[in-house]
Amino acid sequence: MLGVIGGTSLLFASLPPLELKTVATPFGRAEVYAGEFALLMRHQHGLPPHRINYRACLAALAVLGVDRIVAFGSAGSLKPEITPGSVVVPSDYLSITDIPSVHDYTIDHIRPELDPELVRTLGELVPEARVGGVYAQTRGPRIETVAEVEALAQFADIVGMTVASEATLALELGMRFAALCTVDNYAHGLGGEMLSYEHILAVSRAHSRRTEEILNRIVERLA
Repeated sequence: MLGVIGGTSLLFASLPPLELKTVATPFGRAEVYAGEFALLMRHQHGLPPHRINYRACLAALAVLGVDRIVAFGSAGSLKPEITPGSVVVPSDYLSITDIPSVHDYTIDHIRPELDPELVRTLGELVPEARVGGVYAQTRGPRIETVAEVEALAQFADIVGMTVASEATLALELGMRFAALCTVDNYAHGLGGEMLSYEHILAVSRAHSRRTEEILNRIVERLA
C-alpha cells in the first residue's frame, strides 16, 4: 500500500476523497486519511516540526499496511543553481539534530538509504524535478542562521525540518521511502527575500495546482 506524507506543500492542494481514521500505536495516536492510498498530514493539530510525534505518525502508516512512502516536503535551497519554485528528489539525507527511533530498547542498526527504485520512479513521474542531492534536516521551528546555511551548503543541497526523521523511522519499520521536495526559497543569506512562514505559505499556494498534478501522477502509478 502506498503512503503519502504531506505538509505545507499540500495545504492548498485538492486531495482525493479519503476517510479520516484515528490510528492507535504504541507511540500514541495519529490521524490518517485512508482509501486507495494512505495520506498523513504531518503538522497534525498545527504542530510545528520539532513537536511532531514522528514515531506515532510512521507507526500508524505501518499499522494500515503501508509498505512504501513518498513524502512531500517544503525545503530551502542551499545552492544558487537550485532556484525557488523548483522540485528536488533527494538521493540521501543528513541531520544535525536528534532523530527519533522505534528501537529505544533494542540494539539494532538500520541501513539509512532512500529507496533507489522509488527515487528513479519519482524522477520519471516528475521530469521537471532535479533528481539526486542531499537533504539536510534542522530542528526548527526557527530558520537556520547564515552561518549554519554556509556550513550545511558544504555537504547538502536543500534544507528542511522533517524528512530525515520520517525516512529513518520508515526504514526502521520496514517501509521503502523517497521524498519529493518543493523548493520554496533560498536558505537564509542566499536570497534577497524576507524568510517567513507566510512567505512559504504564499509559494505553496502559488504552486498548488502543480502539486495536485504531481500527487495524482504518483497515486496513479504507485497506489
